[in-house]
Amino acid sequence: MPMQQMLLGLGGALPIEATGGNSTNTYTESGVDYKSHVFTSSGTFQVTAGSGDVQVLVIAGGGGAGQDNGGGGGGGGFRVNTAFAVAAGNYTVTVGAGGQGGSTKTSGGNSSFDSFEAAGGGRGGNNPTARTGSSGGAGGGGSAGYNGTNNGAGNTPSTSPSQGANGGSCNTTANYAGGGGGGGPDGTVGADGSGTSVGGNGTASTYATGASVYYAGGGGGGRSGGSAASGGTGGGAAGATSGSGSSAAANTGGGGGGGSDGSNNGGNGGTGIVVVRYEA
Repeated sequence: MPMQQMLLGLGGALPIEATGGNSTNTYTESGVDYKSHVFTSSGTFQVTAGSGDVQVLVIAGGGGAGQDNGGGGGGGGFRVNTAFAVAAGNYTVTVGAGGQGGSTKTSGGNSSFDSFEAAGGGRGGNNPTARTGSSGGAGGGGSAGYNGTNNGAGNTPSTSPSQGANGGSCNTTANYAGGGGGGGPDGTVGADGSGTSVGGNGTASTYATGASVYYAGGGGGGRSGGSAASGGTGGGAAGATSGSGSSAAANTGGGGGGGSDGSNNGGNGGTGIVVVRYEA
């Protein structure tokens, strides 16, 4: 009797067979064999046979950073579902875009696997208007204020569990520094401009290849002189001390780095990523 019929006869589920993603990997982790489907752009995960639970990592796009001692962009929302039930059929995958930096700064785009969604990272604060970092998967940092006003951090959304950390607030005297963008839910908040204004660290996952990879780091705040503020571990981009802030790497969900004083733009956030894995 064929093995598949034996499994059905014993009440077992058929193993999952699926297609989709920009790449696939097979690896062993903690004695378990997995196959992963990695989506670096939007597409379809198609279950061609079998049913059961898959494990899903969804990282949204990182937030764009502000200009003129602007706040760093927040990391994209980081969400994991360890038991998403699937059967034969198609499942839509959306990979969120990174937010735009500068005077037209925007938050990152949402990413999703079917109904399971992560929120885009909050944009960083900007001068001379919209100085407060916005909420998102992780909050954007506030921009520097020139009139004694502390333009505080963006706040994470009211989801449970949290998708990311808060951004940092600005500082009006120490190099007129914008705050760093927030990192992942198990990472760190963005630093305030009164310190180093670095971006918050992201959160790690092994789902793609079995190796630990960090995602959704916050962008560093922009500054007038001093030491440049680094982005957080997990793709966060560095803020500038002169010129424009750096843009985050693609498919990290990292936040963009804030621009320095004047009309210097902040960097763009990184695009998100979606990974689906199951026992091979």
